[in-house]
Amino acid sequence: MIERLLHTPEGVRDIYNAECERKLVLQNKLHHIMKLHGFKDIQTPTFEFADIFSQERGTVAPKHMYKFFDREGNTLVLRPDITPSIARCAAKYYKEEMFPIRLCYMGSTFINNSSYQGKLKESTQLGAELINDATPQGDAEMLALTIECLLDAGLKEFQVEIGEAEFFCGLSEEAGFNAEEESQLRHLIEQKNMFGVEELISSKDISPELKKVFLTLPELFGNLEKLSEAKALTKNKRALQAIERLEQLYDILSVYGLEQYITFDLGMLSKYNYYTGIIFRAYTYGTGDTIANGGRYDNLVGQFGKEAPAIGLAILVDQLLLALSRQKIEIKGEPENTLILYKKHLLKNAIVLANHFRSQSMNIELLAVEEEKEIDEYIAYSRRNGIGGILYFTESELIQVIQSDTGTVTAARIQDFM
Repeated sequence: MIERLLHTPEGVRDIYNAECERKLVLQNKLHHIMKLHGFKDIQTPTFEFADIFSQERGTVAPKHMYKFFDREGNTLVLRPDITPSIARCAAKYYKEEMFPIRLCYMGSTFINNSSYQGKLKESTQLGAELINDATPQGDAEMLALTIECLLDAGLKEFQVEIGEAEFFCGLSEEAGFNAEEESQLRHLIEQKNMFGVEELISSKDISPELKKVFLTLPELFGNLEKLSEAKALTKNKRALQAIERLEQLYDILSVYGLEQYITFDLGMLSKYNYYTGIIFRAYTYGTGDTIANGGRYDNLVGQFGKEAPAIGLAILVDQLLLALSRQKIEIKGEPENTLILYKKHLLKNAIVLANHFRSQSMNIELLAVEEEKEIDEYIAYSRRNGIGGILYFTESELIQVIQSDTGTVTAARIQDFM
C-alpha cells in the first residue's frame, strides 16, 4: 500500500530538481515576452461550472473532461481549456470596454485522454488573448508574439502553420452539408483520410469543381504560392475572403521580419469548433506534438454576454521543454545556490554572512555541520542539489571556500566577503 502511494496516476507526473528549475526559467522568459507586448496577467479557477466548457461552445468533448460535484449538486469540471474561462472573464469584468483588452495567463489544463495515446493529462499552458480587435493586424501581432516566444526560448528551427476556418466553412456552406456531415468531413480532413473524404462528398449532389477543392485541401500546404493556387480553385466569396485575409497577414508579418517562420495549410482544421478565422500551430523537431497553437474566435465571448472579436495563443510548455531538451538547447537557470556550512557554535557568524549575501541577491542555504559526517558528504550533497560552492566556517573568522564540482579548497576570512 505504501509503495502504491509513491506513484502518480497515469497521465500526470512529478517535476523536480533541475527539470523543475528549467521549466520555471522557461515560463518566466515566455511571460516576459508577453509583458513586452503589453499583456496583463489574469488567473482563472482550476475548476468551473461544466457549462463553461459545454460542447455547444465548441470546446473539449464531455468524455474527455474530469467531472465532479459540489455540495449543492452542481456539475464542475477541471478546466480542459483556458480560453472559455478567459472569454467568461472578459464578458464579466470588461463588458463595457470597447478598446483592445490584452490578457495573459499561465496554468494547467486537464484532459482525460485515452491511456493508449501516451499524452499527459495535466499540461501547463502559458497563453495570451487579444479581445476587441478584429483586424488582420491583431492576427499578425499574436502570431509575431508566438514566434518571438519560441525564438526567445532558444529554438532556431520551427514552423508556424496557418490555416483559415472560414475557407472550409465557406466551401461547406456552398456544398449544403448539415452539421453532422460537416463534423464528419472536418474529422476526415484533419486525419488526412482522403478515401473517406471522397466517399462522403460523392454522396452529395455538388459540382465537380467543388468536389475538386475538397479533395485538394490536404495539398494546399506550403508557401504564399499555395494561396494563389487555392484562389484559382474556387469562386466562393467566403473562401476567397479567407485567402485574402491570409495574404494581408503575410504582408504584416513581413514587416515584423518573421515571414520565414510561417507556412500555410488550408486543410488545417481544429477540434475546437469555436474558431472563426485563422488557426495556427507551431512545430519543431524533437516532439511529434504541437508546441504552440491558437486562433481567432469571434463568437465565443458573445456566448457569455459581450459581443467581442478575439484571438488567442497558447504555448504548450511541457512539449516545448521536451523539444528544447531533445535539441540539446540549454536553458540557463537562475544563479546557483551557495551553501554556508558552519559549526553549531558559529551560528551567529553564519547568519550575518548569509544576510549580507542575500541582500546582494545571492541564493544562500544555511546548514549546521554534524560531527559524525565528513566534509565529502556535504560536497556530494551539494553536487546532487545544484549548489555551486560551499563556504565552511571552521573558526569564527576563518572560512574554507570549496568548489562543489571539483572539491577544490581555498582559505579566506569573513572580512573578504563583507
